[in-house]
Amino acid sequence: MKKDTYTEKTFGIESDITSYDKDGNLNEGVEILSLDSIVANPNQPRKKFDQNLLEELAISIKNYGVIQPIIVCPTDDGKYQIVAGERRFRASKLAGNNTIPVIKKYYTPKKIKEISLIENLQRQDLNPIEEAQAYKSLIDEYDFTQEQLADRLGKSRPAITNSLRLLGLNPVVIDMVVNGRLSAGHARCLTSIKDYIVQNTYALAACDKQLSVRQLELMVRNYLNPKTKDKKPVELSVELKDLANIMQKKFGTRVNAVGNNNKGRIFIDYYSTADLDRIFEILEQIK
Repeated sequence: MKKDTYTEKTFGIESDITSYDKDGNLNEGVEILSLDSIVANPNQPRKKFDQNLLEELAISIKNYGVIQPIIVCPTDDGKYQIVAGERRFRASKLAGNNTIPVIKKYYTPKKIKEISLIENLQRQDLNPIEEAQAYKSLIDEYDFTQEQLADRLGKSRPAITNSLRLLGLNPVVIDMVVNGRLSAGHARCLTSIKDYIVQNTYALAACDKQLSVRQLELMVRNYLNPKTKDKKPVELSVELKDLANIMQKKFGTRVNAVGNNNKGRIFIDYYSTADLDRIFEILEQIK
């Protein structure tokens, strides 16, 4: 990916400066601050920090120190808010350090948030939902168009668009992506389905059956474009439609009814053993 000068030149974040020179002296512009005087950025786009990776970084810091200083900005209460480098800050605490090398910058709160979003997106260590939320914040709060944002980050506009679509998913499915149960590729397949219940059912099927993205795409395509029969189906009565909808919400899966008020069939879809067990438990509760 091309090097983005937006962060480094516009905001003055020196991405390549080290804390100490070859003789062990602080480099120019670097200071030492107490960890107690530093506070996290409440608008940090990354909400989840991998504990194992933090512990690995803490071991590195114990052995070699904080090689790259973090960026902080003074606050009105005498503290310093992190602009970039929260992982190093957290790992330094884990390592048992009391201080950390920093570079002080002076930004408005809005500019701090903007820099944090850009910095994290450039590092590409956000989960797919955090990444989409960061894109949305930059577009909503800083009037970037998708084209402008794509150009700033060295990405394609369709990549930005597809990422933003993830935010329209069922919140349950979003949690599955955040927790790593469902990949971004699988989640993008589900954005074409507007029914939250069906989204959730297909997401569970993808996890339980370890479906590939291609397999899930095929399932979604069949759902959106069901095979039509030559014989015109009988129009369901309002009562049967209502019954199917009630059952669909109760069982959390797709329910279809065919026939009329005199006779017919009701189909309850399931996509895995776990899905079938869940439906059975609901029936047991009804009994």
